Amino acid sequence: MNFNDMKTRSGNTEFLKTKLEELNDTKKNYKDDRFWRPELDKASNGFAIIRFLPASEDSELPWVRRWDHGFQGLGGWYIENSLTTLNQKDPVSELNSRLWNSGTEKGKDIARKQKRRLHYIANILIVSDPKNPENEGKVFLYKFGKKIFDKVMESMNPEFDDESPVNPFDFWEGANFRLKVRKIAGFINYDKSEFDSPTPLLDGDDAKLEELWKNQYDLQEFLDPKNFKTYEELSDRLQTVLGKDINPNIADTAESVTTEETPYTSSEETESDSSETEASDALSYFEKLASED
Repeated sequence: MNFNDMKTRSGNTEFLKTKLEELNDTKKNYKDDRFWRPELDKASNGFAIIRFLPASEDSELPWVRRWDHGFQGLGGWYIENSLTTLNQKDPVSELNSRLWNSGTEKGKDIARKQKRRLHYIANILIVSDPKNPENEGKVFLYKFGKKIFDKVMESMNPEFDDESPVNPFDFWEGANFRLKVRKIAGFINYDKSEFDSPTPLLDGDDAKLEELWKNQYDLQEFLDPKNFKTYEELSDRLQTVLGKDINPNIADTAESVTTEETPYTSSEETESDSSETEASDALSYFEKLASED
């Protein structure tokens, strides 16, 4: 900006107000528009119909699984992807193990607050989005937790003999998913969500389906090591957040550390570490389908 421009803006506060709004608009700066999430009303209820899409050309499964951590310590927030996603050692998981095995309730409580969170990411087609109809017919990424993944697994592995297994990711024999979100006792609940009866997507038109398939996002991006910090970087960040040397004495660490879990947004859910074998079970099921063809 030269002197004449500066003089022209003399007394004009609108320019500064606009720039300040842009700087304060963190959602605008950090939102990934590839991801879809249901818009909820004031009671935290929401509804949409989506279709899970099959694996893309370079993917083995139609979803990826990712672990992360989110908690607050004396030195700020720790919000990082967990290296356990890549089957590598992670400093938070190691610390949590030591805290849990310390034998103190304080240590166990901190480990619970710092535990891993489980997310799945898949491609979806928006069939119906009453709050945002402009999304209908478009492909998005969808991040979801164990509750919804369990419903996916149940559709593929029905509990009763009179129910037929359905691959919800299949273009021709899959099924739409009715996502029903409610807030119960202060927590987001997906229990009412359910799959419709199987039906071909886009009336089974192969040309349209192939075009849709080519427009899907590459899920392997979320498992790319370049999107994860190194063990050393995570250790440094963890030590800064906890405000304590986490290595020498775990008992001292347990007594001095105070953490809070990251508050979840309305469409996310807390996950436990109890589903280590789910992805391998699902892969076995797809292998079984392939062997029957």
